[in-house]
Amino acid sequence: MSRHAVTVIPGDGIGPECVAAAVEIVNATGVGIDWIERHAGERVFKQGIASGVPQDTIDSINSTRVVLKGPLGTPVGFGEKSANVTLRKLFETFANIRPVRELPGVATPYSGQGIDLVVVRENVEDLYAGIEHMQTPDVAQCLKLISAKGSEKIIRTAFEFARSEGRQSLACATKANIMKLTEGEVKRTFERIAPEYPDIKSWHVIIDNCAHQLVKKPAQFDVIVTTNMNGDIISDLTSALVGGLGFAPSANLGNGIAIFEAVHGSAPKYAGKDVINPTAVILSSVMMLKYLGEFEAAAAIEHAVLTTLLDGKLTGDVVGYDKGVRTSDYTKAVIKNLGRKAEGWKVRTSKPIKMPQLSRNQVFRAAKTKEVVGADIFVESAIVPAELGPALEAIAAEAPLKLKMISNRGTKVYPDGNPNIDCVSQHRCRFMTRSGSPIAFDDALALARRINEKHEVCHIERLLRIDGADGFTKAQGED
Repeated sequence: MSRHAVTVIPGDGIGPECVAAAVEIVNATGVGIDWIERHAGERVFKQGIASGVPQDTIDSINSTRVVLKGPLGTPVGFGEKSANVTLRKLFETFANIRPVRELPGVATPYSGQGIDLVVVRENVEDLYAGIEHMQTPDVAQCLKLISAKGSEKIIRTAFEFARSEGRQSLACATKANIMKLTEGEVKRTFERIAPEYPDIKSWHVIIDNCAHQLVKKPAQFDVIVTTNMNGDIISDLTSALVGGLGFAPSANLGNGIAIFEAVHGSAPKYAGKDVINPTAVILSSVMMLKYLGEFEAAAAIEHAVLTTLLDGKLTGDVVGYDKGVRTSDYTKAVIKNLGRKAEGWKVRTSKPIKMPQLSRNQVFRAAKTKEVVGADIFVESAIVPAELGPALEAIAAEAPLKLKMISNRGTKVYPDGNPNIDCVSQHRCRFMTRSGSPIAFDDALALARRINEKHEVCHIERLLRIDGADGFTKAQGED
């Protein structure tokens, strides 16, 4: 038998108990795994390592390329970003796979509907790139980054995952009706790629309608692919449909690397009490075994979990801490049930997922034409728009750019501004070329410098026309 090296990170809070249960069950299947224990999270932050991920953990993951981890705590007041996010970023695990399914003995308002769906969440860009700035003392900005390459990778992964599990349909959920360039990129990429997968029914749904439909009629969904923050939110929603985060496993997949973990947090108040539900981590280990090609062992564990639940063995977070079985007893029951089939409950037959292999060369989408036709110059000012506008027009009188409009939080306030708008201190001042011909960006920078002599400039954005189409959106009320 071949053996697999796996980095195991026990995690914080309830993590060590849940991970120990999963490891014990996997070992009981007879699959040959060499577990290499490393650490990350709260205990590492306390050692003074700001990232929460020490070098020996990074080295181990680079070697094994497969990780089973418990939840990691992110302390308040010290450390930097979440250690979970750090791991995803360091190893470019761009796809987050979060399946949920109806489970026996776990009563919910949806019991009997046969929920069995997967959220495929983009995992490294969008707002979670974490690029934030204070534009003024009372206006903060977060950049929402959506790339063509990132969109293609997550959408191809979603289609390939659907094929690997024999699933029939894939919905792409975006907010492209509002964010036409960023979320719109995902929608356009999805519609371009979908014809390559004629065996899978595909459609687009607005994310808020997707959330509505998930509550109204969840069984209509098979696989949902979406952007990072959307996926974070709706995957928690889907876990609630089947009993909660204690039953929600996940996989973070990249090119040749995978991190498997429960969706839930570290729940420190229950740590060490032998009362917590380890099912999410156990099912994450099932996903790990499938990734390693150990499909027979994966199916055996999934059947054993279903059989244990059918036998009425439920932990305290499901039925109450005065009634539930202990974590250790639940683990023993699952091991005892290895080899049993869960009568009336289906376990999917899977095959290896074919991850997209996009070029890592720095060759990006090329434009035939790219022209600077203006600039948005953001100004911090307490002056009302009716006064700020003429002042800026006077400054730009001799410039090749003229003021088109001023907006505040996306709504035009000059000229002919809406008197109902409660302005904040950041004003977007849109300047367009006077002649209609392209300009050099240096012209915009020169204008910004002149403006900054009298009004504080806090941000500048080029206004591009790419292949004849505007690469920017209009403010509400802008013609």
